[in-house]
Amino acid sequence: MLPPAAAALVLALAVSPWWWIAAAPALALAALGCWDLLQRRHSILRNYPLLGHARFLLEDIRPELQQYFIERNHDGRPYDRDVRSTVYQRAKGIEAEEPFGSERDLYERGYEYLVPSIAPRPVPEDPPTVRVGGPDCDRPYDMALLNVSAMSFGALSANAILALNKGAALGGFAHDTGEGGLSEYHLRHGGDLIWELGTGYFGCRTDEGGFDAARFEAKVAAHPQVKCVSLKLSQGAKPGIGGVLPGPKVNAEIAAVRGVPEGRAVISPPYHQVFSTPRELVLFIARLRELAGGRPVGIKLCVGARLQVLALCKAMLDEGVTPDFVVVDGAEGGTGAAPLEFADILGTPLTEGLMTVHNALVGTGLRGRIRIGASGKVATGSDIVKRLTQGADFTNAARAMMFAVGCVQAQSCHTNTCPVGVATQDPRRARALDVADKSLRVRRYQAATVRSAQQIMAAMGLDGPQGLRPHLLLRRTGAAGQVLSYAELYEWLEPGQLLADPPASWAADWTAADPDRFTV
Repeated sequence: MLPPAAAALVLALAVSPWWWIAAAPALALAALGCWDLLQRRHSILRNYPLLGHARFLLEDIRPELQQYFIERNHDGRPYDRDVRSTVYQRAKGIEAEEPFGSERDLYERGYEYLVPSIAPRPVPEDPPTVRVGGPDCDRPYDMALLNVSAMSFGALSANAILALNKGAALGGFAHDTGEGGLSEYHLRHGGDLIWELGTGYFGCRTDEGGFDAARFEAKVAAHPQVKCVSLKLSQGAKPGIGGVLPGPKVNAEIAAVRGVPEGRAVISPPYHQVFSTPRELVLFIARLRELAGGRPVGIKLCVGARLQVLALCKAMLDEGVTPDFVVVDGAEGGTGAAPLEFADILGTPLTEGLMTVHNALVGTGLRGRIRIGASGKVATGSDIVKRLTQGADFTNAARAMMFAVGCVQAQSCHTNTCPVGVATQDPRRARALDVADKSLRVRRYQAATVRSAQQIMAAMGLDGPQGLRPHLLLRRTGAAGQVLSYAELYEWLEPGQLLADPPASWAADWTAADPDRFTV
């Protein structure tokens, strides 16, 4: 015999089916509570059935709560709201201005600022460019101060690649393909391209995964949009490890672009197969330049040991061969998904890496033959000016360009569930990104940011980047009010100094550097 309450419930359900509307949720919750008690995977659900699910819900939406309700305008990570808003406004053609003064603590330790002049200069009408191409280059290229950094088709959606390249074509700046190969989406709108070759040699690889010189030569010759070639040694987000593109993401289109089997995971090894010493690397650069018809060929790396940079310089001197450019990727770079430990503690940040490469090339007398690019959290005009002051000739931006095409820093790039269609291969999500609109935003953002850099340099009393020097960038170094310039904080070598009389701080590394081995 049923208890009175249960009997009443059965009678009510039998008399009126409307009771099922209230009973169904109660029964579902009861079933879920029973499952929570019986399952063995989550201890919190066994101790707190039903209520424990609130913890998982809050954990899922924590990044959104942090970004929209908790973080201040200037302390968010990886990019704070002030920087994101600046990019969004410039991409939309809105003046990026801030009322009522700075929100930053100008007296905190580590605060950096540029030195204005009492006699500012007029802002030049035309944006400056940098001629890239050393003495062995037959087809030099005029590089803009700000370009699209390396992001592959596969990591980004087809529409994102189309928007970036069309924006580059409209604005007259370069678009790095990333290591995923040359796709139809890179080529459709005719924007200038830097073809990046990684350890997987995608788009010009043999069936065994090695470098196919004939395919490379034919592809470069067939596409005049390719203005430069960049040989990727490592990247800031994950130096020293390769990449894996899971098999389910390798559809027919991506397989064709990369030259790999469809449906099978694609593994980029952590090292190159065609060279293993600094000397072999330098000789391979010369071979690539010949295969590329005299186009500029450079390297991209996240700096590790200074000794290895010097070993590479010695190989250049021995062989009389230099790359046309070196892109220094800071450890703060982040478009490539990486293990947390690699992203947080491995690799040299851009400031130190950039100055290491600059000084090594100056000290060996090679700086005049090689241009230096800087990539790693470059987003504003002041970022450009700072990096030029530290030794760069031009800059590249990846995440800032993603913001320009609609990225909201959801940090779900590796999940294929990007909410705005930028970093996904899901056609339904990617269709949300309108190429015509976003390409204009890319062009506007790049032009406004370079213009901002020009305005800053003019306010410093300079006619252009050639006047920037380390003494014009200052850093507050202590609570006692001490402020030092970069000229005082860091050592700057004189041209050829390592060849004539290495300073004590560089002598040991210079002596130990071997052009026939990378080993530290």
